[in-house]
Order: sequence, then structure tokens, then C-alpha cells
Amino acid sequence: MKISFEVAVEFREEQGKGASRRLRHEGKVPAIMYGGNKEPRALSLNHNKLTQLLDNEKFYTSIVALKIGEHTQNAVVRDLQRHPYKPQIVHIDFQRVLDDEPIRMEVPLHFVGAETCPGVKTQGGSLSHLKNQLAILCLPKDLPEYISVDCSTMSTGDSIHIADLNLPEGVKSVDLEHGRNDTVVAIHGKRGEEEEAAPVADAKKAPAGKAPPAKAAPAGKAAPAKAAAPAAKKK
Repeated sequence: MKISFEVAVEFREEQGKGASRRLRHEGKVPAIMYGGNKEPRALSLNHNKLTQLLDNEKFYTSIVALKIGEHTQNAVVRDLQRHPYKPQIVHIDFQRVLDDEPIRMEVPLHFVGAETCPGVKTQGGSLSHLKNQLAILCLPKDLPEYISVDCSTMSTGDSIHIADLNLPEGVKSVDLEHGRNDTVVAIHGKRGEEEEAAPVADAKKAPAGKAPPAKAAPAGKAAPAKAAAPAAKKK
């Protein structure tokens, strides 16, 4: 199993809002570790060191070695809570991983050749990212940091679906396993290049200043007479 990061953590016995608030005042982050057929354990770790790790995209999709005294537990990040307006990590969740137990992860998609593909460079199209992450299922040893999406040969009107991705060996798409083959990226042409012609009216407009011709009365029926003007009153 490839280990990319090591984090020193401590067990904590006190729990609740008050205990978590005191930890944050001490520059620590409340955390929890669960899974792996064991009971959940409450943890704490250094806030500043965690913040440095979070600046690296790999941290979110890598196996993390949690150092607890002389013991080590391999885990992945499952959830992260940030303060709504302060630069502060409020809480983090870790899930234990086992060598022989598949894990489900959301890994980022890296788009390659997007700026130089024919659809963008020579045909003037625009590239739309419809998915930026992919849900995968694999053993911990096969966990990729990201999935590469090759856009270098795409032309206007082309699209890439999940089934078109070149997944690493041992990695499965959760969407495909459930029968979903969503579009990942597509190239659209310039807007307004081909505008539909305005619909032609069925009836022609009468020339300016002239009234349209009156409709003929049905056969066998006389056209209704116009009402006579009212007679002038005698003085």
C-alpha cells in the first residue's frame, strides 16, 4: 500500500461542543476515525500542520498514515468541515482502510490537451467540463491520485463519456457499475454561427396603405348587406 502522508494524532477522551471548543483554542482540530471493523475513536491533531497538508490536492485522495504513539493506522479523509468565514478547520473525519477491502473514493479529473485540441485551437469551439470528479471503487493499493482525461484529439461536437476514460488497472467506475455513462467533457461550436431562419408567415402582409381583400361569401349565400346610415332628424 502506497503511503503518501503521515500525520501525528492523539486519542481524546473528552467529547462534546465544550471539549471541541477548548481543543480549537489550543490550536488543535477535533477528529474521528471509524471503519475497518473497529469501534470509532475520537482524535485530535495539530491545526497548523493539517492546514499545510490540505494545500496539497493529493492529501484528499491518498492513503494517510495516522501516527498514534508507536502505532500506525492507515486511513483516508472522508469529510472535512471548515469555519464559514474564519480560516479554520472545524473537524475532520478519517476512515480506516484494510489491504483486502475495496474503498469508494471521489478522485479529481485532470484534463490534458484541452487548449491545443483542434476543436478549440483551430475550430473556435469552447470546452465544457461536465464532471470534475469521478467516483471509483478499488483496493487501497490501486488508489490513484487522479484520473487523466485526454482531450488532445477532440473536435467541435465531440464528447467524452465515463466509458471512454482509461482507468488504471484495478479501478472501477461507480457510475458504470450502476449503469450510468455520463458525459465528462464536450466541445461546443461558436454561438450564433448557424442561426435558424425566421419562420415565414402563412398569410402575406397587405401592402402599406391598402386593406386586405375581403373574403368571398360562401356559394349560394349572399354577402350580408351593410347597415344603412341612420336618417337625419327633422328639425
